[in-house]
Amino acid sequence: MRSSVSGKRMRNLPNILTLCRIGVVPVLVVLLFFSSPLLRAVAALIFVLASVTDYLDGYLARKYDVISPMGKLLDPMADKLLMMSVLIMLVPCPVGGVPAWMVVVILGRDIMVTSLRGVASAQGVVIQAEELGKYKTILQVFALTGLILHYTYFGIDFHLGGMYFLWASLLLSIWSGISYFRKFWFSVMRRV
Repeated sequence: MRSSVSGKRMRNLPNILTLCRIGVVPVLVVLLFFSSPLLRAVAALIFVLASVTDYLDGYLARKYDVISPMGKLLDPMADKLLMMSVLIMLVPCPVGGVPAWMVVVILGRDIMVTSLRGVASAQGVVIQAEELGKYKTILQVFALTGLILHYTYFGIDFHLGGMYFLWASLLLSIWSGISYFRKFWFSVMRRV
């Protein structure tokens, strides 16, 4: 009986982690209204923990072979909500703001890739996630953590570091977006 309950919990754990990632989005949005170093540090900690659950839920789903349709739907949605909400909240931030045009390019790329993959899927073609996209996400986590922290701690200018990582993430976003478009063109559009 106990192993059955434990197995059921393990099957649900990846989806629970994904739902937690979605649940912290409003908390981060509220925290980013404030510019105090303490609240920024709390927001950065929450963001990092939420970002780690992105890796953890996928790892657990694969390890225990509990990949579910709900997880396939919720996981990318949770990732986009987390990243997009933080990026958008950092634009008007009086302390540690991010240039709006960078956010538009990054979010535009994500919307384009999601749309292309959806159209391809409707045509029976699966465009797999790329390694470049994974690296872009890792760079975004470093960038947004630094930008959320913003202040200098232990002699490290986190805002400056965050901007360097954001530039790197932006370049990878554009590069991987072009790569996705090429895959879409050669696998879907050339068939039409």
